[in-house]
Amino acid sequence: MTFSKGGIEKSLGPGIILAAACIGGSHLMSSTTAGARFGFALVGLILLTNLFKYPFLLVGTRFTAVTGLSLLEGFKARNRIYLPLYLIVGLVTGTLTIAAVSFVTGLLLTNIPLFSLFPPMDLAIGILIVSGLILLLGKYQALDRISKILVLLLTVLTSFAFISLIQRGSLGDININFINSTPSPWKLENLAFLIPLMGWMPGPVELCVWPSLWMFSKSKDTNYVANKEEAEFDFNLGYLITVFTALLFVSLGAFTMYGSGESMMASSGVSFAQNLIRLYTESIGSWARWIIIPASFAAMFSTTLTCLDAYPRSISAIQGLLQKKDRGINSTSSESRRLRLWIILHIFASLTALLIAKSGGVTVKDFVFGAMTASFLTAPIFAWMALDTLNSPLVGKQYHYGTPMKLLSWLGLLFLGGFSMIFIAHTFFGLGIAS
Repeated sequence: MTFSKGGIEKSLGPGIILAAACIGGSHLMSSTTAGARFGFALVGLILLTNLFKYPFLLVGTRFTAVTGLSLLEGFKARNRIYLPLYLIVGLVTGTLTIAAVSFVTGLLLTNIPLFSLFPPMDLAIGILIVSGLILLLGKYQALDRISKILVLLLTVLTSFAFISLIQRGSLGDININFINSTPSPWKLENLAFLIPLMGWMPGPVELCVWPSLWMFSKSKDTNYVANKEEAEFDFNLGYLITVFTALLFVSLGAFTMYGSGESMMASSGVSFAQNLIRLYTESIGSWARWIIIPASFAAMFSTTLTCLDAYPRSISAIQGLLQKKDRGINSTSSESRRLRLWIILHIFASLTALLIAKSGGVTVKDFVFGAMTASFLTAPIFAWMALDTLNSPLVGKQYHYGTPMKLLSWLGLLFLGGFSMIFIAHTFFGLGIAS
């Protein structure tokens, strides 16, 4: 491995921001609920999902480090349909995702006495406005620094909660079994939970584009261009943090809530957020409230902040590339103005989605799990686009994946595609449903 003096410090950022984006709904909601409903039986599935998504999510980092191009530039050069396809999906999923994570963040604030009297919708609007101001005024520098603080905070606090639970010895009525549980998760009727769990575990595959774009902003901020080894070290560190915290949330859910997962997720609105905190504090102690609340809020606010930057950044870049105005790497004043406009547009679009959801009686579970499901069903498409671009003549053969990573990539495609087809067959064609 080749690291220059101070290179790691100057390169550290895009991978950590990616971790901040990932450690949110998939960890706080899905991972915790997985432990609450099925104990440790889904640990293997969570680890496999992280493993099979790894080669696809890494593509953006490697592609940019070795070519000097963004992955979106690679998409445009590789196949003319890749960029429009990413744009269409990004416009839809971006709005839903930002709305969903901001709403959950607002719900968590209701556990703090100062905010408990405010409606969650008002708090979600406040979260969106604060996040927007941070990005509009502080730009990438603020995103980079705040994300590092939030990731450190939530990792330390969640680890402390887990250690305190183990030392307390109050581990609930559960036998640690990594294969099965009562009830068993390995039934077709549980696909409606398993697919969303995998959809955002550790994040949607379309996130492969984000570190690629952030690398240009990081380079501009530090006047340093990371080489392949330094960029991938940053990515791998962030990825390890996401896997580690996912396992922590599964363990906390299993030890504190096993047997109550169904009732927890059946709740909506304020009751969901209050149940989440209550179940933790009943098992660990009332003092844990001031550990779990900040950790949970840090997880969701970091996701809101990063998504509100990344989706507009991607769409702004695609606009520049499709119109042949610029490279879409936010290196000019016109690109910066366009990014700010897209951030503002995403705030208003997300607010509209929240209001529509509220008027239609959509629960927090439906909102978030719907976005997660959509992310999983589109995962095979983006996985193929990423892999195809990395293996193209745009990248020197010495930087293509070796045999182990190629094998993992093909297994990942089979994994993502196979589960997607099973879900579609079960949901729309009644596979496995008794007549």
